[in-house]
Amino acid sequence: MCHACAPSPVSTDAFAEQILDVLNHGSLGLMLSIGHRTGLFDAMGDGAWRTSDRLARETRLDERYVREWLGAMVCGDVVHQRTPDAPGASADAVDQPREFALPAEHAAVLTRQNPTDNMAVFAQYLAVLGGVEDDVVECFRQGGGVPYERYPRFHAVMAEDSNQSAVAGLETHVLPLVPELAARLDEGIDVLDLGCGRGRAINALARLYPRSRFVGLDLSEEAIATARHEARGLANVSYIVQDATTFDAAQAYDHVFTFDAIHDQARPDVVLSAIRRALRPGGTYLMQDIQGAGDPAMDAAHPMSTFIYTISCMHCMTVSLAQGGMGLGAAWGRPMAERMLADAGFESIEVKSLEHDVQNFYYVCRA
Repeated sequence: MCHACAPSPVSTDAFAEQILDVLNHGSLGLMLSIGHRTGLFDAMGDGAWRTSDRLARETRLDERYVREWLGAMVCGDVVHQRTPDAPGASADAVDQPREFALPAEHAAVLTRQNPTDNMAVFAQYLAVLGGVEDDVVECFRQGGGVPYERYPRFHAVMAEDSNQSAVAGLETHVLPLVPELAARLDEGIDVLDLGCGRGRAINALARLYPRSRFVGLDLSEEAIATARHEARGLANVSYIVQDATTFDAAQAYDHVFTFDAIHDQARPDVVLSAIRRALRPGGTYLMQDIQGAGDPAMDAAHPMSTFIYTISCMHCMTVSLAQGGMGLGAAWGRPMAERMLADAGFESIEVKSLEHDVQNFYYVCRA
């Protein structure tokens, strides 16, 4: 980078303060994850003032832990505390327990009441990735990768993530990206969700379109077991446990979905070519994958850039390398994605984005 393009230097003290903010915010992220997983944010979503004891009773949690969690939330300016000498407090408030409230503006992005913009969902990745730090450090020293089985909660968190970006907006946002798709699904076509995880998207589609036939494919036996369990009663959906790299089904499907699944495959190029072969004439492929340019200096402007590169290093890239793969990573970028789609045989590629999904591009590809 030329000196003229380099960021303005900051003093050592100023940079130290910046890193201190990182430590505080990183710690707060772990507490956000706990607040989501335990239902604490949901319980506080009505904005009412509560003591730690009342909140513990409502959530059936241990009060001592709830009280310490509230301390972190107050220090992080997520939850507000009403102190005894606050304006409007009663004269004997000094003897009363402290009360806490989650402002409505905060609840809007931290509770399950918002199906498309609950940012506490993403905080869960911090703990998941932290759990494999030792493994990743060893890969820095020895090369190789960390296999999928070392991430026991990743599929659960990814399912919640997908619920927000894809499942919650399937009818209203995702399907309209391919204008004729909803009508074709209503008539009855064959659809594949490759890298389906826990099958939330494909099960939702199977319920919406009973005339169509749906297949979900994923490497994880645990994820497929959950998908099958949640598909009970659906006669038009089936699941396969299979490495997508070995997938081969010539002209078997009218439409294929992949939701944030291509970039962490061992061989994305092989998988994309297999998807192209799997489509019947006139078939369509909708690939949801991470937004970016594939260049850190350009990607830095993205509001989730550091988060994306971190997940890439500690999950997406390394699970691919663990399979002897390309290690493409989440930050592979639009130029490479379009090039690999073209190399796979897709002649028509449109790139679209959705307002509610800042993470991803949507590539509409036609056979």
